[in-house]
Amino acid sequence: MGLSPVELIGYLASALVVASLAMTSVVRLRIVSLVGSVVFVGYGLLLPSVPIVITNAAVAGLNVWFLRKEFAPNRDLGAVPIEPDAPFLLDFLRSHAADIAGIHPDFDAPRPGDLVLILTRDGLPAGALVGTPDGNTLRLRLDYVMQAYRDSRIGTWLYGRGARVFTSAGFTRIVAQADSEMSRTYLERVGFVRSGDELSLALAG
Repeated sequence: MGLSPVELIGYLASALVVASLAMTSVVRLRIVSLVGSVVFVGYGLLLPSVPIVITNAAVAGLNVWFLRKEFAPNRDLGAVPIEPDAPFLLDFLRSHAADIAGIHPDFDAPRPGDLVLILTRDGLPAGALVGTPDGNTLRLRLDYVMQAYRDSRIGTWLYGRGARVFTSAGFTRIVAQADSEMSRTYLERVGFVRSGDELSLALAG
C-alpha cells in the first residue's frame, strides 16, 4: 500500500528533525530544526492534530528566537590575547588538532613572539588565532573556529568591529598564505583580497 501525501509530509518532517540533530553547526541545527518544525505544523493541520500544531509552532518560535540571537549585531564575541606557551592554549590546539589540520595543514604550533588570541563566544572558547609579527604586518598562520560556531560570524566580527585587537597592537595589515581551499574561501569572505601569492587585509586606523 502506498503512502498518502499527508503521511509523506509527516515522514519528511521527521527526517528533518532527525537530520538537525546530526548537525555540528549550531546555526545549521537551528535552521534545519526550524524547517522541520514548520513542516510538522503543516502535517498537524492536515491531520488535524492540535497538540502537534501547538508543540511544533512553539519549537519553530524558539528556533527563530535563537537564530535572531545568533546573528544579532551585539553578539558577545571576543578575542583574548594569550601567551604562545600557555597550557590552556596548547591543550585547546591539541584537542582540535585533526580539525585544524584539515584547514591549516602547514600549521605546527605557536612560536615565541607570535600574537595569539583565544576567540570567544558568550565568554566560552570558540577558536584560536596565531600570527607572526613582521613590522606593522601580522602574518597569519592560524585562524581556527570550532565547527559548532563557524556560522556564527566570528570572523566577520574579528576583522571588522573586533579588529581593534590588531590595531591596538600596532598592526595596519594582515597577510595570509591560504593553505587550503576552505581557508581561502573563508578569508575572502571576511574581506581579504588577493595580493600576489598572498591574501591581504588592510586594517582601518
